[in-house]
This record gives sequence, C-alpha cells and structure tokens, in this order.
Amino acid sequence: MLVNGHNLHVEHYGSDDGPAVVLLHHGLGSVRAWKEQIPALAEAGYRVVAYDRWGYGGSDIRPALDLPTFTTDLADLYSILEALGIQRAALVGHSDGGTIALYFAAQNPDLVSSVLVVAAHIYVEPKMEGGILGIKQAFESDGRFKTGLRHAHGNKFEGVFHNWFDGWHRQEFLSWDMRPALSQIRCPVLVVQGEYDEHATPQHAKDLTRSIRGAELWLMPSAGHMLPQEHAGSFNSRLLQFLDTHRDGKQN
Repeated sequence: MLVNGHNLHVEHYGSDDGPAVVLLHHGLGSVRAWKEQIPALAEAGYRVVAYDRWGYGGSDIRPALDLPTFTTDLADLYSILEALGIQRAALVGHSDGGTIALYFAAQNPDLVSSVLVVAAHIYVEPKMEGGILGIKQAFESDGRFKTGLRHAHGNKFEGVFHNWFDGWHRQEFLSWDMRPALSQIRCPVLVVQGEYDEHATPQHAKDLTRSIRGAELWLMPSAGHMLPQEHAGSFNSRLLQFLDTHRDGKQN
C-alpha cells in the first residue's frame, strides 16, 4: 500500500464486518511479531490489520526514525485507517508501537475505541539505557539475534537496527516526557508490562496508568519485555477479554 510517498506492507485478517483492531509492532519487530495474536483475534470475530511500519519488514527502506514523537508513523496510521475505510479501531501496540498507539489516541480520540499497550515507554528512565546497550551487544555478538532480524526484515536488517539504536540512544531525549499528552486520551486503556521488563521498571507502567483517566494496569509476574511472544496464551486471554469488554469504546 502506497502511504505518504512510501510503500507499506499491510496484512488483513478476519471479517471485514468485525470490530477493527490495528496491531503496532515493537522497535525491532514486524508483522511477524504478532503471529500468536492474529489467529486468536480473527477467530474471535475481529477485523485485524497488521502492518510493517515504514523501514521495517516488507515495507520500504527508511533513512531514519523520527523518535521520540513518531510523527511520520502517526501520519501513516491515520492514512491507513482512511484508506481502509476504518472509522474507529482498537489499537494494540508493543514497546515503540505502544507509544505510537498512545500518541495517536491522544491526537485522534474519535478514531480510537480502546488501547492496549505492552511495555510502552512515555519517558526515558535509567533502565532503558541498559536495555538498549544490551540489545546492541546482542546485535554485535549473537548470531541467532542477527538471524532473527534478517528473517523479519530481509537484507535491510542492519539498517533497521541502526535506525532504532541511533534513534533512541541520544542525549537530548533524556528530557522527553509524553505524560502531558496522555490526559487527552478518552477511551478505555489497558497498560500491560512484565514485572521483569528489561527496558523499564514497574514504576514506569504505574506512572503511565496514573496519567490516563480510568486506565487499568496488568503487571504480569515473571514476564519480560517480549511478553506477547513469550507468554502468548495468558496475554491473548487478557487481550480478548479487554477488547470484548470495550467493543463500544466505553468505560464500564
């Protein structure tokens, strides 16, 4: 799909008549990151849209990411919904995808019925630095890590990594804090984070939850950053429960 001057790889699943759910992958991910969630959502009657953000997977190469505001990614999401004729959707985002979901819900409240975010970041805390450097070390020394990236992104896997690392590992981002924007979110929100997330403390998820009126928090015991992939059964159950409860976009 041609969106804002670049081609995006967009996949559709489930019934076109079902409530729309848009999946937003993490900072080094692709549509493949949702392989455990897509069938469960489609079987539950949802219209599922999953896509590789610009620069990732089957989408066009991208020179750099516009972190931490994700301005271009937000414009792409808006254009995708418009092109597909989706007037209202639930957003499910992981890590960077979660941050995008929160920004979009704050800026476009009429288009979002509910939001579920996993390991979303809303400011930079010290633990995030260690997590980023740990991934850099894995990229440089772990052959299996590189193989996974190549499998998800093809020959542009090195560019995907460097865009992400160079984008977040910048001194000027230490003062970034999106909490003021979160007060604009009006739809139901579920904040999910593993208690042992490598990139954020439980306090980060608590701060996020407190910043959104009526938001719920699920801190999953014994889980890390890749919760949807490593604990798919438990995560899918909670995801479907949340979406089913808030199909109309209203808080109980």
